[in-house]
Amino acid sequence: MANTPNGKTGVVSAIYDWIEHRLPIFSFFKHYGAEYQVPKNLSYSWNYGSLAGLALIIQIITGLFLAMQYTPHTLLAFDSVERIMRDVNYGWLLRYMHAVGASMFFIVVYLHMARSMYYGSYKSPREILWFFGIIIFITMMATAFMGYVLPWGQMSFWGAQVITNLFSAIPFFGQDIVTWLWGGYTVGNPTLNRFFALHYLLPFIIFGLVILHVVALHIHGSNNPTGVEIKSGNDTIPFHPYYTVKDMFGVGLFLILFSLFLFFMPNVLGHPDNYIPANPMVTPAHIVPEWYFLPFYAILRSIPDKLAGVSAMFGAIMIWFVLPWLDGSTVKSARYRPLFKIATLLMFIDFIVLGYIGGQPAEEPYISVGQVCTTLYFLHFLVILPFISRWETPMPEPASIDEDYKQSHSKAAK
Repeated sequence: MANTPNGKTGVVSAIYDWIEHRLPIFSFFKHYGAEYQVPKNLSYSWNYGSLAGLALIIQIITGLFLAMQYTPHTLLAFDSVERIMRDVNYGWLLRYMHAVGASMFFIVVYLHMARSMYYGSYKSPREILWFFGIIIFITMMATAFMGYVLPWGQMSFWGAQVITNLFSAIPFFGQDIVTWLWGGYTVGNPTLNRFFALHYLLPFIIFGLVILHVVALHIHGSNNPTGVEIKSGNDTIPFHPYYTVKDMFGVGLFLILFSLFLFFMPNVLGHPDNYIPANPMVTPAHIVPEWYFLPFYAILRSIPDKLAGVSAMFGAIMIWFVLPWLDGSTVKSARYRPLFKIATLLMFIDFIVLGYIGGQPAEEPYISVGQVCTTLYFLHFLVILPFISRWETPMPEPASIDEDYKQSHSKAAK
């Protein structure tokens, strides 16, 4: 059968044209996928976005199958999880994929956000893109917290008790919010039911937010290691095949790391107390959330006053929304901002230390170290960053992405 001008056989071409005329989905993916022009100097750190998308898909698929076997009832939830692990065909694999996948999701998202901060991807004209990223992160945290409650182990129950009680610090309406979250006057069956419903729903909301995030990305295109905007066709190359191949390499490394945790140490990132059924009469010696909440948990604990601690914990995330205005420099990339580079790397170290402190008992010296790190965290955004952005003298930027690309490749050739 002869090929038509679009390169497809007659029957395939007819079906293609029929669908395309009514729903131009093929041209949409061609334009925004294969033919999408991206800066030619992107490094492997730009893989984190696609890896986060892969992690989200893993979470949605495994979550759907787990929901078929899970029972959202305080008397049955723990046993239903044990049944998934022991009796359901490959249930142990699904459960561990979902639990480990949550950690992998947060790892790549944290790296994705760190890369954005380092290279100034939050700056004009990509502020809306940055805002969508923060909203996705907040929705991820809510989803992960509710998912942590579902196994109804000791850490699930007491984690829900502690975290939901934080809202009681809100003046006037705090206790009403807590009662609404619980569905009663204590953490119980209504709490578990609504957390299960929301945990099932929120990943699809995240998926919608990711689509908006990608749409916003395509408006002004990706940032790049130089922070210089695209000036001509010489600055870009098609996304396919150049970056699809690069993404596949990143996917391979991601799956190796994922498999390492999944098959050899699936519980290392969890807490052993969650393998004990929830008991409202026995308080664990040390209540801790999952590791990806620990930096913010450390900020909460570092302030003795409950309302101030809760405000600081939420403020540690909300401050990211004003980051495009706190950083007033016209130069985006840390590559050409020596002081900004040092300050940002120190902030990353401070954030990691906060994560370590959040997992330790609320005693000295951890309390004092947490207070110092919390102070440094807010000083970075409110004092150090605005000061540096206005007084630092940046290094000269390249005239174009193409010029930087040629220089870097000429150095590599030598």
